Amino acid sequence: MPLIQVERLSKIYTMGDIKVPALKDISLNIQRGEFVAIMGPSGSGKSTFMNILGCLDRPTSGSYLLDGIEVTRLSKKELARLRNKKLGFVFQNFNLLSRTTALENVELPLLYSQVPAKHRRALAKEALRKVSLENREFHYPNQLSGGQQQRVAIARALVGQPPILLADEPTGNLDSLTSVEIMRVFQQLNEEGMTLILVTHEPDIAAYTRRVVTFRDGNIVQDRPVEKPLRADEELRLLLEARSSMAGNR
Repeated sequence: MPLIQVERLSKIYTMGDIKVPALKDISLNIQRGEFVAIMGPSGSGKSTFMNILGCLDRPTSGSYLLDGIEVTRLSKKELARLRNKKLGFVFQNFNLLSRTTALENVELPLLYSQVPAKHRRALAKEALRKVSLENREFHYPNQLSGGQQQRVAIARALVGQPPILLADEPTGNLDSLTSVEIMRVFQQLNEEGMTLILVTHEPDIAAYTRRVVTFRDGNIVQDRPVEKPLRADEELRLLLEARSSMAGNR
């Protein structure tokens, strides 16, 4: 059974007497361990689709099965429980608490879940290790680069050990080198078995994923595999060599 199974999903927003269809009869399956990019222009429906996948919004009609659970029938409390158990979220704006260390930022979801302090600290340290920030535990956000802040945000999304990571334009505020570093983290997580779904408007970023689903006007207009995904570790090596060569020629 697919990890995510969407059938004939529609979303209509009502603004006074006007009905605005954001999604039109969408059907899509995502298997465990996939790495999928969701693309499309502004207003295409991709953000609405991600909000529904993330149990942050409800469809107007249709079916959404998340790991075999029919999401559309759940109460708000049940939705929140499912979201906390199955999903991790990464956003374009890192959404870190400025007066809180990297380790404490990562611990936050576990604090809300009332995980005991000792276990909470151990899980947060392990999540930071996964994103290669074990030596930045006690740094505050303003002591970290943009890429490091995003990696803290990824660690926070991972700390509850969800099977699915949803990332909404996670490289939107980052330069090209740092974006590749973030994609390397995502590729490593995917290779470890995590399912990743990434919204991006950048074809260069989608090239690191394994499948691209393109939305337009509330419809899926293309769903294709990426035949040969870029390897972020190799691209990172080439970028660093190019920078080093340019510095040496000055």
